[in-house]
This record gives sequence, C-alpha cells and structure tokens, in this order.
Amino acid sequence: MAYTDIDDPSAYFQTTLWTGDGANSHVITNSGNSDLQPDWLWIKQRDATRNHHFFDSIRGVTKYIESDTTVAEETGSTTLLAFGSDGFTVGSGGRVNANTKTYVAWNWKAGTAVSGNTSGSGTAKAYSGSVNTDAGFSIIKYIGNGTANHKIPHHLGAVLNWIIVKNLAETENWQMFHQSLGNTKTMSLNLDEDEYGADNRWNNTSPTSSLFNLGNGDETNKNDVSYIAYSFAEKQGYSKFGSHIGDGNANGPFIYTGFKVGWVMIKRTDDADNWVIYDNKRDGFNGDTHALFPNNSAAQTTDVDIDLLSNGFKIVRASGRVNASGGSFIYMAFAENPLVTSKGVPATAR
Repeated sequence: MAYTDIDDPSAYFQTTLWTGDGANSHVITNSGNSDLQPDWLWIKQRDATRNHHFFDSIRGVTKYIESDTTVAEETGSTTLLAFGSDGFTVGSGGRVNANTKTYVAWNWKAGTAVSGNTSGSGTAKAYSGSVNTDAGFSIIKYIGNGTANHKIPHHLGAVLNWIIVKNLAETENWQMFHQSLGNTKTMSLNLDEDEYGADNRWNNTSPTSSLFNLGNGDETNKNDVSYIAYSFAEKQGYSKFGSHIGDGNANGPFIYTGFKVGWVMIKRTDDADNWVIYDNKRDGFNGDTHALFPNNSAAQTTDVDIDLLSNGFKIVRASGRVNASGGSFIYMAFAENPLVTSKGVPATAR
C-alpha cells in the first residue's frame, strides 16, 4: 500500500532562514534531507518592514516581483545572484541581505524545461517554463492574446488546484485560482479583500490535466503582455489545497492534510483580512508560530494562531484572519514529512 506520493518533501520544498551580512555574495544553503536547487524563491525580511520578493528560474536571477504590491517586474543587481545546486546566492541589497537582518526563503523545485505555443481562441502565443510532475508544480511564462478562451499548457498531467498569476509588465493586481472558490471567482494576493467575480480571469472554466483557461482581462491575458503563472496539482502526503469554516473559538477547528505541515497559507474569503503564512522553521515549536502576511510588508508577528501537527494543523486562536465564527477560509499547505511514508514510517509530532 502506498501511503504517500512523496517520501521526502525536502526534495521539492524547503523553508530556509539566514541572517544578512551585507556581503556582495552570500551563499545560502538549504538544510533538508535532500539537495534542492530552487526554481521559485519567495524571500521576505522577517524582522522589519520589507516587501515580499518572488524570483524564479524562468525569468532569471535579479528579476523580481512583489506579492504585496501591483508593480511590474523589476531588476535588482544586488538581489538574487544565482540558483545553486542546494540553495542560492544573494547580493548585498537590503531586500535580501542587509547586515544583521533576518530573512526567510520558501523554495520550490521544478526543473524540467518546457516550451511551445498556447491554443484556444485568438492568436497562439509562445510560452516557456519549468515543471515537476512528481511534485505537481509548474512555472509558466506566457504572452497574453486578449481573447477569452486562451488556453495555457501547464504540463503536469494532473488537474490544477491552485494558480497564482502576475502581469509582469504593468501595475495590475495578482490573480489567484483556488479549487475551493471555483472558476468564477478570484482573489488578489496583494490585497486583504474577500473573493470577487472573475469572468474575464479564468473564463468560468476549471483547469484540466493539461491546461488552464483565461478570459480577456488585463490581469491575466492582455494582448502581447508577458505573465508568470505558478501552478500546483495536489499530491498525496505532500500538498493540500482546501477550505474550512471558522468557529470563533480559541479551541478552533482541526484541518486534516495527511502530512506533517511544513508551510501553510490561509486567507479568509468572505470578508477582508490579511493573507497569512506559517512555517516550521521560523519558530520551531507550537505555541510560538510566527505569522507573515503576503499582502503587506510588515515584519513577522508573534501571534499564536495555529499549531502545526503531524497530520494537519489546528486553529488555536479566535482570530478573524484564521477563525472568525462562520467565516470561510481557504488554505494551501506543503509537507515537512508525510504522515506515513511508502515504507510505513510514521511522522513524529512537532
């Protein structure tokens, strides 16, 4: 009996911490069981106000976008300098390496190059990307055509559960598809607002095992504009994309994921509140689970909202951002360890 699709999640996802030294070249090494050369890096300074920075191997080093703003892609010569075989190298810039300041990076592995042309209505456009079918992760850079029913291949061979897209050339909101919201709704990663209608984002069409479908909105499909899409298909024992209803109690709901949670992002969908991220490295134990907010540049807080468990996560605070009474929430989670490996080895408690 197979208990998980992935025995070692650290081969595909890791959280990495470091203290900046202000040097022109600072090598950061990942510390999981497996080497991980990242293809998507999400970097945030932890101890001060600083934007969230996204880098990926498709757009190349020094090119970043910010999850908490609408700004177009920018170039920083002192930001990310290299993707390494088990980590990455940063420059002297304060966004990634100010002396004595603390940082976190969330690393995802893709690795297999893909390219081709889009399909559907309108003019076919070129795309390129990097994918990992084992981990269910795809990075695709594509060009919009301004026509509804524009079909973008993702190459995962499994139905997508979560997509985030950014217009790289213009000041547009981030857009997000999540299976729990369905294909008529979207949310903006850079905003604290609730869900809203999105006929011209996802074309009221759910992703398939080969592609996702776009409407004609400028946020996802303006003619001759470049976009980046980060997409995930759920993998047993490694990733989970679901929802829960809050009960407004300090002894809140337990959400089963089927793995020991290493990273989780939560967002209330029926009212305005921050996106919030927790991981297993910035604190290391329950009762001290630090929060960071993808839609704003604030430093991490010490509020204790959740406990990370061997088989899911538990809400432990009557907080509007994770547990408002009757509130609707979505989550995206990745594993530190599977609940039970393919050899029958169980995860240990935190």
